[in-house]
Amino acid sequence: MAFNQFLGLLSVGEITSSNRVTSDMVLTADFVPSEAALLQLIVFLPCDIQQAVLKVTLQRETYQDIAKEFDCSEGNVRKAGAELWQIISEALGEKVTKSNFRSAMERWQNSNILNLAQDVVVSDSFNICEKERHPPDTPNSHQPNQQTSHPRQPTTPHQDLDEMPELGDFYNRTTELETLTTWILQEHCRLIALTGIIGIGKTTLAVKLVQQIKHNFDYVIWRSLETSPIFAEFQADLVQFFSESQQQNSLENTQKPLPLIKYLQKYRCLVVLDDIHHLFSSGELAGKYKPGYEEYDCFFKQIEKLSHQTCFLLIGWEQPIKFAQLKSKKTPIPILQLTGLDIASATEILRNYGLAEIDNWERLIHHYQGNPLWLKSVATQIQEFG
Repeated sequence: MAFNQFLGLLSVGEITSSNRVTSDMVLTADFVPSEAALLQLIVFLPCDIQQAVLKVTLQRETYQDIAKEFDCSEGNVRKAGAELWQIISEALGEKVTKSNFRSAMERWQNSNILNLAQDVVVSDSFNICEKERHPPDTPNSHQPNQQTSHPRQPTTPHQDLDEMPELGDFYNRTTELETLTTWILQEHCRLIALTGIIGIGKTTLAVKLVQQIKHNFDYVIWRSLETSPIFAEFQADLVQFFSESQQQNSLENTQKPLPLIKYLQKYRCLVVLDDIHHLFSSGELAGKYKPGYEEYDCFFKQIEKLSHQTCFLLIGWEQPIKFAQLKSKKTPIPILQLTGLDIASATEILRNYGLAEIDNWERLIHHYQGNPLWLKSVATQIQEFG
């Protein structure tokens, strides 16, 4: 059972300390030790009201609802809630409240992902093939239907892709590629969010996308926000690139730089911003900007509202909180939530790492939710320790 599935069952009241049969079954499922310890703490909370607080938090309900259910004062519920968040805060190592519980759990899970393989007890049924095999560079080289592309004639764009990683192993994201291509080239979306947990393949998908559609643009730019640049630095960096590119095409180098939005309106640009979650505060609502980074929010609102030919693709664990709010109001900011690979594609990863015993692969893939990074990590551990 996946960690997120557990929280889903908890939210609908299927898992409680009194429901020992269900709880014991869950706690003996295939969780890694760090997950099992936290889940055991959650299942066997000492107070029924605390269980209820957790449930309504997952359902986005209020303390007042609990007070009515238990026929007690809202003050008593808040006191029980404060004790609950203190317990979970100590377990996660960060301040957790009702408002940030979901994002805190996601950050905790992400921070433990790279250590998952070390917790795996490898069964004797997994073996290494006698002949070592290595992953090919591009197992899947799907090309989108050219007839569905933007009618613009291909050009040689000005590119600043120094921060774009090399395309690693790419496994069957055909549907996702076609979706992003349609949003960008046919529907001319100005803002797109590509989200998903660490290791799921967001950046790899974006690299493949850029390689396939870059010739439809005058300018193609890739930036990582891992260093958390303030907006003024980010803006100056892009303006400098546009300005220098124009000067290279001009006989005179006397042109003054334009405001960033003017370049984005004048030219057809594709701007990819990776690691956008580094702009957000930890211990707060998911997608809430750090103090001093709110100018990014104003900028993205401009990008959404003003007339221009540019597309910004934002990649990260979290999306700006305003994106989710706008999506709920049916505004055209598409969000692609990337999930795990299908069984066939995930099996290809294990095969490329030389694992045998096909009968066991599906169980392993299910346990690691089809996450390419997790599967590669555990495959490496299996190779090393057999």
